[in-house]
Amino acid sequence: MKPHKISTLLFITDPDDRLLMIERKKAPNLGMWSPPGGKLETQTGESAHQCAVREAYEETGMQLSINDIHLFGMVSERGYEGATHWLMFLFHVIPPLEALPKSIDEGTFSWFSRAEIESLPIPPGDSELVWPLFDEKRTGFTCVHADFQGDNLEIEIEESM
Repeated sequence: MKPHKISTLLFITDPDDRLLMIERKKAPNLGMWSPPGGKLETQTGESAHQCAVREAYEETGMQLSINDIHLFGMVSERGYEGATHWLMFLFHVIPPLEALPKSIDEGTFSWFSRAEIESLPIPPGDSELVWPLFDEKRTGFTCVHADFQGDNLEIEIEESM
């Protein structure tokens, strides 16, 4: 039986509309670039929105409220890296971040244009799952189920507005 983990991803821009990415120093996705975020503290009853606000502060120093973020996507992944099931909540952070955050134990930050992200080493499936949702639905909402079967990725849109 594989464990099920719950996380948030934060899509943060600067005033020039570049996106904040972190080059991960830890698993999962060691050595890859992804939006900042983190795991939900289920033992405390933390909501996905509360997790997003907390992670924004812990990783970037941004002091946000629930009204500063918009949930635009939910992705469930079955068998990611053959070891874990994930439920990810994708949040667009509305206020821009003025300065690049300092490196943290999770990794090093950098700003990238949306086009530059496509040439970065990013987690498997993100170019098919996460980034299309950001591009097309960041003002709406979409729920996606992804099934990792070895090298084959099956994607099902379960709801979209």
